[in-house]
Amino acid sequence: MSERIFLSSVQKELAAERRAIRDFVRGDPLFRRFFDVFLFEDLPASDRRADDVYLDEVGSCALYVGLFGQEYGNEDSDGVSPIEREFDQATALGKTRLIFVKGTDDAGRHPKMANLVRKAGGQLIRRRFNDISDLNAGLYASLVEHLERTGRLRTKPFDAAACPDATLADLSRERVVEFLAAAKAERGYAIGPRTSTPKALAHLNLLDGDKPSHAAVLLFAKKPQRFLIASEVKCMHFHGTEVEKPIPSYHIYKGTVFELIDQAVDFVMAKIDLAVIPQDNAITSQVKYELPYKAVREAIVNAVTHRDYTSNASVQVMLFADRLEVWNPGELPPTLTIALLLVPHASIPHNPLIAEPMFLATYAEKAGSGILDMIRLCRTAGVRAPEFRQDGGQFVQILWRPASAASERVEAHEAHDEAHDPISWSERRIMAACLAAPRSTVELLATLGYTMRTGNFKRGLKKLLALHLLEMSMPDSPRSKNQMYRLTDKGRAWLATQSTMGGQP
Repeated sequence: MSERIFLSSVQKELAAERRAIRDFVRGDPLFRRFFDVFLFEDLPASDRRADDVYLDEVGSCALYVGLFGQEYGNEDSDGVSPIEREFDQATALGKTRLIFVKGTDDAGRHPKMANLVRKAGGQLIRRRFNDISDLNAGLYASLVEHLERTGRLRTKPFDAAACPDATLADLSRERVVEFLAAAKAERGYAIGPRTSTPKALAHLNLLDGDKPSHAAVLLFAKKPQRFLIASEVKCMHFHGTEVEKPIPSYHIYKGTVFELIDQAVDFVMAKIDLAVIPQDNAITSQVKYELPYKAVREAIVNAVTHRDYTSNASVQVMLFADRLEVWNPGELPPTLTIALLLVPHASIPHNPLIAEPMFLATYAEKAGSGILDMIRLCRTAGVRAPEFRQDGGQFVQILWRPASAASERVEAHEAHDEAHDPISWSERRIMAACLAAPRSTVELLATLGYTMRTGNFKRGLKKLLALHLLEMSMPDSPRSKNQMYRLTDKGRAWLATQSTMGGQP
């Protein structure tokens, strides 16, 4: 039998969040087995007072979920709003209460709402949230904890469950710090890079007891594939339009989910064509890739974030002469269809505890918009709209390359010896950025669209220095915060000899 969740009364400022919770719970394959959501807006018209309906529903529910925003709401003759009446009723009846407070502090909050936040904080643990992604992840963790505590759930969802044999010592403190710094700077995340690793993981709901969860390992482990072998990404490049052996270019990438995305995107962008468009009265030229960078990245982010990590299959990225295919293990939730993906839809992440950090680190944008962004980007670039299909246990995303040059592309790539071209797409972008003037680490990260110094970035920078294509402005102080990187004469000569073949900067 389903337990009913009472969602706190109507508040205009939180209307989107209320609908998101309803859609999230009803759309999640696990939660819809155990819960139903009461949302006042879903009730048919009746002649009963709204206040009576609210309080009666609190009495019939199993869980009370309170969303506390800036506003306090309309007050009755005693100066009390419906949301506080509901909270008090749930408290008096001994209901399980889950309280989510919007915002990292109480600045600008209505005084009576601020008092209600403090009253709730004196009785139970509150969670704060900044956006819908944050809220969904917090609710996900709270509902899993409730089901486990009440004995209705014997096994936790994969991303929330402890990773066997993994300990906090297997996580990289450096990666946690880099992530927290990016999340704070880009999304205004509540905690900063000085936060201890256990506290940071607890804040992200990435601990199962005192052990890191599977999500924590995928996000921050020193060697994630030691624990989750199939979490690697396989990238293949075929000169023609079919899968044929031998495969001309085949790479298997390992690392955290952030590094997997960076490396796979780098693989694709290094092999697609571009046009260099001179700009009037400009020092540099505009570069236009045949496939939009953000669309390629979004497809790979989708695959890595939402794949089924219990599967022994890996994400596969396959570049053909006429298209890019991104395959990931897993199927769409039952409430989502291919047709619904093509219109505004609710976000139902397969791994919410991975999806939220992806958002915080700006690898993903607002919930439910990724597919629509891909379609818009491709149409704006003048290429055929992406296609999507479910192929057995795999979800497939297809980005079409410009058809007019497909045959020429086959011939050109067959004549191209990859062994003579060891510099990757991101490394070329770094060199191109340093062409006009020395650049700082922050500027180079921005050039690549990165928010963190991931392993892919660090390896690329180290490689360019080792090849003497770049040099430090302060070689005797390599860790200086004022360090800059500049192109060497050798680097300038290398850039000058490059054609536009295969994604040059």
